[in-house]
This record gives sequence, C-alpha cells and structure tokens, in this order.
Amino acid sequence: MSQLAPRIHLASRSPRRRELLTQIGVQFDTMIFRDGTRADKETDETPLPGEDPIDYVQRVARAKAEHGWRCVGWRKLLPQLVLSADTTIEFEGQVIGKPVDADDAMRILTQLSGKTHRVLTAVAICLDTRVETALSVSDVRFSALDVADIRRYVESGEPMDKAGAYGIQGRAGVFVEHIAGSYTGVMGLPLHETALLLRRFGHPV
Repeated sequence: MSQLAPRIHLASRSPRRRELLTQIGVQFDTMIFRDGTRADKETDETPLPGEDPIDYVQRVARAKAEHGWRCVGWRKLLPQLVLSADTTIEFEGQVIGKPVDADDAMRILTQLSGKTHRVLTAVAICLDTRVETALSVSDVRFSALDVADIRRYVESGEPMDKAGAYGIQGRAGVFVEHIAGSYTGVMGLPLHETALLLRRFGHPV
C-alpha cells in the first residue's frame, strides 16, 4: 500500500503561490485568513514607522506563518507545516505595497518607470514553536513607460492586488527591461529558497 505524500498548509490566497508550489510538486491545503473589517490583527501588513523594508517583509511573513499555526489548533486541522510568504517593493528606501485604487496604481507605476526597484519576498515556515524564514532579493528595472500604456494596464485590473502595482507573470512582463535575482521571487514565491526551507524541516521537495 503506497504511503500518502506529505502535505503542508499554505497560508496565502495568492494563485501565483499555489501555481508555484504545484510546479515543484509540493502538495498543500490552502488556509484562508479573514479579511476586511474582520481581519486578524496578526496579519496586518501595515509597515511600522521607519521600519526597514527587509525587516518589514520578514516580520509580515513570519507573523502569517505563526498565525497560521495558531489557526491549525483553533480549527482542529492536521498538524502539518504552515508556509507563508510576503512580497513587497522597495524603491528609494520606501516600502511600496499594493495600490489602494486605480489612481494609486497609476502613481506607483509612473514612479517606477525607467528606474530600478528591489523586489523583496520573505518565506516563512512554522511548526509548533519552530519558525524559520528565508529571503529573496531581486533588482528589477522598468523601461520608460508611456502614460497610455500605464493607463491601459491599470484599466485591465491586474495591478490591484499586487505589490508595486504589477505582476511580472502577466501583462506587465513587457515593462521589465532587466531582472537580476529570482524570477519566481518577483512572482511571489522564490522556489530555490522555498525548497531549501522545506528541506530544513524534513519535507521532501
């Protein structure tokens, strides 16, 4: 009788992260946190005053993993690894998160046009009292963007749930002139770092 492959809990609603885990053969159960006015304070993504962008992204990823593990107990789920991730953009020392509306998306993309920004993705795994994190840092340079091109992209709706108001795997791929780092990290889950982290917990990848 064949043994069932081990699974993990994925504490993320991101379809990109689901696709990337599937790509490397990791089986998972998606754990959805509450959002809106009922959102848990533990998963608040608001940067602290003066917080360093790397400290910020690692703190948020770790908080999501730890909260996910608490949810395992509360919801009486199988006690398997909880994996979470958080992605943010750093531009000129500032954290750039998800746009609040279309005007904000226009502003962000105009700011990034013709310049290089850093994409920071932190991955965290929690099992009981053990929490470990890994960090991926990539430099991405946009070509000079035409205002009409930015407007068309914003009107597509694609930027609205993405850090930095763009998804490299979507239409915004044409904006990217150069990338130094992890393509999957820019997507939202660096596969190299994720695999190393899973293996540290004894999970086969």
